[in-house]
Amino acid sequence: MSRNPVRPGSTVGDRRLTAVSGDQVAVPDPGRLIHLQFRRFAGCPVCNLHLRSVVRRHGEIEAAGVREVVVFHSPAGELLPHTADLPFAVVADPARRLYTEFGVERSPRALLHPRAWWPILRAVLSGLREVVRGREHLPSTSPHGGRLGLPADFLIAPDGRVLAAKYGEHVYDQWSVDELLELAAMHVTKAMKATKVTEDDSR
Repeated sequence: MSRNPVRPGSTVGDRRLTAVSGDQVAVPDPGRLIHLQFRRFAGCPVCNLHLRSVVRRHGEIEAAGVREVVVFHSPAGELLPHTADLPFAVVADPARRLYTEFGVERSPRALLHPRAWWPILRAVLSGLREVVRGREHLPSTSPHGGRLGLPADFLIAPDGRVLAAKYGEHVYDQWSVDELLELAAMHVTKAMKATKVTEDDSR
């Protein structure tokens, strides 16, 4: 676990991030939830395996009022060939400033944890198939920032409150789309209840 984790109830200050597309991304977003997820390096096979599931269900995620923002510790130039077709914001953080701020760390257990072995095998085989089909590019043999990064997920409310957080214990330890949608629905339910209580109190 990170020595300085961002926990539910923490507040994220306003900032604008620049996506590799050049678009500006407000975090927090005043109109919707932000799912801020930290991945590893450009072309990471395990990251790609997970992000494909996010792409497939991106419509559901947006319909739930969630905006995806994905951070990699690679330079923008390395990320562009791997992210051009992704339907969400991808942010390059080669200096790892956001990683440090959110307490997202590196560890040998990213690859050595037994629960990581099967996802790594699946990711490599699937990634090679996608490369052969011309749908993905091979990653660098010496990726910027190394291969030992751990993933992390944060669900951030429009007012900057961190509603939920997860620090991965290995390379494929992150929220599934179902888990993300469940967390978003819980927030909506709580917000509706709070609004009803306020309305009842004002009568």
